[in-house]
Amino acid sequence: MRRIAFAMIAVLLCAGLGACYTRDPYVATPVTTTSGNWKIEKQVDRITGVPVPSAMLIINNASNSFADYAQPASMQLTCFDGKPMVRFAFDFKVGTDPNSTLGYRFDEKPGHDNVAARFLQEYRTVVIEDRAAVTTFANELSMSNVLVIRIRSLAAGRTTAEFRLDGAPAALEAAFAGCPLTPPAPQPETKKKRSAKA
Repeated sequence: MRRIAFAMIAVLLCAGLGACYTRDPYVATPVTTTSGNWKIEKQVDRITGVPVPSAMLIINNASNSFADYAQPASMQLTCFDGKPMVRFAFDFKVGTDPNSTLGYRFDEKPGHDNVAARFLQEYRTVVIEDRAAVTTFANELSMSNVLVIRIRSLAAGRTTAEFRLDGAPAALEAAFAGCPLTPPAPQPETKKKRSAKA
């Protein structure tokens, strides 16, 4: 009986005081479609009105030399501040700047070591944001089935994660629609007319 009374009081307080709010859909329930293993979000920024596309893969096989068992991780393709970016996030610490390195390999293609990447301050996230590095990554991603990444860190040991890439072409197209990997060609310079001397 007490539980029912408390529930009724909570409902009355929410209704009367406006104390209970639902979370904004922009952060709580993004509009999501799927492409193979990818979840593609198509949201519109409430401030700018510009679409903010994103494609994400979530796995549960990320391993770290200091962790007792495999844990979840994610890879996200998105535009941030008008630039293409690849973001890897983990449930454990993976490294810090400047004592950590990121390497990756698609299928049986040659691997890439010491990739231009930045480790964020909470030590669980690493991003590839250099446009040339993102372009190289995306070109190989579009034609591959499996991605293996490896992080080596003096502070956080070794980390590995394996991503199955089914549906990658649609994910790439959607994620980078607002920030193409190839920047537009510069406009040709117009010659200034010399002023005629009187």
